[in-house]
Amino acid sequence: MSVIFAPLLPWGLIWAGAALAVLVLGFALWRGLKGWALRALAALVLLLAVAQPSLQQEEKRPLSDIVILLDDRSASQGLSDRGAQTDAAVARLAAAVQALPNTELRRVTVHDAPKDGGTQIGAALAEALAAEPRARVAGVLVVSDGQVHDPGLVPGLPAPLQLLLTGQRSDWDRRLVIETAPAYGIIGEETRIRLKIEDEGAVPAAAGTSAELSIAIDGGAAQSYRVQVGQDLELPLTLEHGGQNVVQFTVTPAAGELTERNNAAVVQINGVRDRLRVLLVSGEPHAGERTWRNLLKSDAGVDLVHFTILRPPEKQDGVPVSELSLIAFPTQELFIDKIDQFDLIIFDRYGERGILPASYFRNIRDYVERGGAILISAGPEFATVESLWQTPLGEVMPARPTGRVISEAFLPRPTELGLRHPVTAGLEGAPPPSGEPEGKHWGRWLRQIELTSPTGEVVMQGANGAPLLVLSRAGKGRVALLASDHPWLWDRGYEGGGPQLELLRRIAHWEMKEPELEEEALQATVEPGSLALNITRRTMKDSVGPLSLTLPDGTTQELALPPAGPGRFALQWQAPGEGLYRLRQDDLERVVALGPASPKEFERTIASPEPLDAAVKASGGGVSRLWNGVPVLRQVAAGRMSAGPGWIGITPREAAAVTGIRVTPVLPAWGWLLLAAGLTVAAWLLEGRRRAA
Repeated sequence: MSVIFAPLLPWGLIWAGAALAVLVLGFALWRGLKGWALRALAALVLLLAVAQPSLQQEEKRPLSDIVILLDDRSASQGLSDRGAQTDAAVARLAAAVQALPNTELRRVTVHDAPKDGGTQIGAALAEALAAEPRARVAGVLVVSDGQVHDPGLVPGLPAPLQLLLTGQRSDWDRRLVIETAPAYGIIGEETRIRLKIEDEGAVPAAAGTSAELSIAIDGGAAQSYRVQVGQDLELPLTLEHGGQNVVQFTVTPAAGELTERNNAAVVQINGVRDRLRVLLVSGEPHAGERTWRNLLKSDAGVDLVHFTILRPPEKQDGVPVSELSLIAFPTQELFIDKIDQFDLIIFDRYGERGILPASYFRNIRDYVERGGAILISAGPEFATVESLWQTPLGEVMPARPTGRVISEAFLPRPTELGLRHPVTAGLEGAPPPSGEPEGKHWGRWLRQIELTSPTGEVVMQGANGAPLLVLSRAGKGRVALLASDHPWLWDRGYEGGGPQLELLRRIAHWEMKEPELEEEALQATVEPGSLALNITRRTMKDSVGPLSLTLPDGTTQELALPPAGPGRFALQWQAPGEGLYRLRQDDLERVVALGPASPKEFERTIASPEPLDAAVKASGGGVSRLWNGVPVLRQVAAGRMSAGPGWIGITPREAAAVTGIRVTPVLPAWGWLLLAAGLTVAAWLLEGRRRAA
């Protein structure tokens, strides 16, 4: 019950009236009037009559208490017998809550969050509390292994949070932890990965203090090492190729551990070249030389060394050497001492004119066979006795010149093989291998060196179908022979030009063994934001066999890849879940991770109250282990201990809903007036009687 006012006048006027009454009473005291007290009461009654005081009484209906039961059904809850423990605990607790008088049950089930978000109990509790009046929540019961991945989102609770932990006292697990791994690495330089193998829980003595660690790169043969458990390991790794380098780590499972899902990890490192070191040797100045130089200098990733032969040895003009501003061609330094420092050597219209002895060319040939790369842009000298074919380099060249120079306009075209080869496949504006081109197409070139007996892959053809671009492998290295010195016409826009920059870039990167330009390749990429796997097979063959796909659980599937263009077979496959997938087709393998190889749910698998410990303490709740049995549910008063051995408590809230309000005036209006008049008359009579005396 409470007192309320409904004033007839603004409170300012009422307070002004009170101040006036105080002045009048002060004057009465100064004059010695004996009825001042009765007059004061009369003034107070009049002021109260204007303020209209009333008694307000609420009519309430008791409301039931609400208990939230959160059921954790995340992946880690499926380990061991946790599922059965959870079922039994949830059933017992639900029955206990429903048996309490004036109590309702709200059940919330939590599954794995999308995109490897783990167990998000904090968000689930916040959402459940937002849907209920906080004044009615008497308790929150959480059945879980405690491995929560959003503890910071647990809201402040108006009642105790009781955590019932699943698991067994004897649980233990061994896991692989990648502590640091670079996102990219320089090809040929050492990079380091830090990792550790950890044991958690009640580790048995039989588990030992060491474990077997297997390491495989790009799906290749694994190498095994015996390492100490609990010790930080630093693995040096040298990347051998550009693009994605997939490093897979696997720890041999131990008997009795909870799961093997956290025994593997995948690190994807993008291999990049520090700088592509290119040696460009121009036999003589010509119109296309500047194009080559501009092309290579425009790429910030290219470190170019360029020499042009301006004064061949046979030139005898009588000018003293001391008066020449030219520098001597450092042949020994370039082709003997430092040749292995170059990734690519380009001979641009270079003819054998006695500058390099035969032993130097043999060293260049050996450089290629050791894994180096050369690109020959042939001019008219290639068809003469000065041809590089006549040197020891001819042993690794993919075709030989006939001695004929074709000086007529011709249209460069990809061959049927070139439509499949990644160097020439899909170049914009490419005309068909034969017949009249339609629409916009490449411009013509005006000179070609006729080649014969190609031993490599002819990917472009020129006049009369003669080989124009031939690619081949020699030992561990690669050789490209371009039988024309007129690609610069494309750069100048002659007859519409052509994709000179892209073509030469692809040739150079193919010679650098970039994975995206390999003829035989198996690629798998993950569609962003989904579990879709885009599988692409590139090949020079007409058909490919079935694709063998090994899933994270060890089962295998066979997939047929439909054709997707010349030399390409592609398929988008929907994976059943996250994990590590191994693809194999013919002699090609690829490993790809959908999400992490070890999902967040399996990073820590031992049941622990630690993530929710702060929330439990702040709410005044407790932690119970289900291996000791399901605790008894009690009702306890707010502020008292809410958990103990074998029992947990909820606090009744005694909430109520107001169904009505009854307002009763203290006195009716006439009652206030009668009372004020009576007090005034009494004061007048008292003062009159005293004057008569």
